[in-house]
Amino acid sequence: MTQGHLSGQVSVVGAATAGIGWDTRNSVSEIMAEAANKALDDAGLRLAEVDGVFAVTPYYWMPSATLADQLGIQPKVTDSTNIGGASVVAHVGHAVRAIASGQCEVAVIAYASTQRSDGGKLVTGADVLPYERPYGALFPISGYAMVMQRHMHDFGTTREQLAKVTVAASRWAALNPEALKPEPLTVADVLASPLVSDPLRKLDICLVTNGAGAIVLTSTERAKKLRKPAVSVLGTGESHSHCYVTNMRSFTATAGVESGKAAYEMAGLGPEDMDFAQIYDAFTIMVLLGLEDLGFCKKGEGGGMIDAGIGPGSRLPVNTTGGGLRYCHPGMFGIFLLVEAVRQLRKECGKRQVETARCGLVHGFGGVLAGNATVILGVDT
Repeated sequence: MTQGHLSGQVSVVGAATAGIGWDTRNSVSEIMAEAANKALDDAGLRLAEVDGVFAVTPYYWMPSATLADQLGIQPKVTDSTNIGGASVVAHVGHAVRAIASGQCEVAVIAYASTQRSDGGKLVTGADVLPYERPYGALFPISGYAMVMQRHMHDFGTTREQLAKVTVAASRWAALNPEALKPEPLTVADVLASPLVSDPLRKLDICLVTNGAGAIVLTSTERAKKLRKPAVSVLGTGESHSHCYVTNMRSFTATAGVESGKAAYEMAGLGPEDMDFAQIYDAFTIMVLLGLEDLGFCKKGEGGGMIDAGIGPGSRLPVNTTGGGLRYCHPGMFGIFLLVEAVRQLRKECGKRQVETARCGLVHGFGGVLAGNATVILGVDT
């Protein structure tokens, strides 16, 4: 049974970020609450109206309860589901079902991290490499290095093609006043950056920053009465294929195939209907795999699509903030994909605005391609 009957019933009505930068004196719960309050203000809703809290951060063992404490509310629905960087994207589907079924009326989805202030160490709250650690693997870098190496071997993907992902991100970041690394880059710059885990180089890898983000959802009927255009949730899907790298079924295909298919079916749309894509980019190879597995090109043709362009002015604009590679990346990036998609659809992005934006796709990856979640958002034309 498909979820098509849920398409368009729920909308995003607020979106905000907080604490993005290299340093902060505030705690994770403080900047997460700040983002939530700013998103509510953006929506024109009061904190007292929130009865659903969805949150993830590895800093707390019950993130949604921690956020509710910080906000001083007692929600009817709470969800701290964690599938890595895909979590908050998956939370959109959970919130849609909760609102559509009457379990709650106003839901906040939030994330925060102070990874940069904490010395750059990736906080996970668990041993994520029980089988690989004895061999000196770096999490998650070495896993993605193996994925990149395999794709290059199987399909002839080149280092230059993958470097162009970072170059495109730098072009978007140059148009984003909030981007932490807006400086222009060339393919030569990426290829000359220090080798970290062969074949991944420093500029193939995301930034390490602080930051928080939040979105607010309610019924589309109610959304039409609020101050900003309703951004409808047209489709959602999630899937996970493994937890540990040891158990990966494939190094070149992800469960994004399944989550994308579910989202497209719910929305009654396809990749050809998307005006932009926001694809989790902790590493350049993730964008290439996302383009392939979400149907924007055939398997093995991602390099050619990147050659054709994914930056400003391209047929399919990708990661219009500058992404995790050049905008910010506080441990997990999923919430920032959602915030940007909402802003693009509301025509709030200034110089980086995609003028044709009416419908867009968001895809989150978690772990080493383990968790996958896809959301399709759109506005009335």
